[in-house]
Amino acid sequence: MANPTSSDSKVVSLTEKAVEKIRRQLEKDEMPGGCLRIKVSAGGCSGMNYEFEFVKGPEFTDEISETDGVTVAIDPKAVALIKGSTLDWHQTLMEAGFRITNPNATASCNCGTSFSTF
Repeated sequence: MANPTSSDSKVVSLTEKAVEKIRRQLEKDEMPGGCLRIKVSAGGCSGMNYEFEFVKGPEFTDEISETDGVTVAIDPKAVALIKGSTLDWHQTLMEAGFRITNPNATASCNCGTSFSTF
């Protein structure tokens, strides 16, 4: 792990709920200096899936978004697909998970885990 890229404009903005969930999970997993890493892969009902993983630190080529001391690392292949998005933590009696509001998506599934940009 060396020098992840940090830009002046955030690739992803975080809500208060997302910041708190990430912070709590990193503490629970005993990962000081850790972060949430976001990737995008082919699949899902809309064509592309969001992938979330708690890791010990960003990879060298990751783009970084920080909010209130919480770091989110974005895989370089995902940057163009999710730039300008907002990450939120959503929890109901039936489900819980991160959700992305993506201005680049032209379609998405109801559960919010997959999207399309064409």
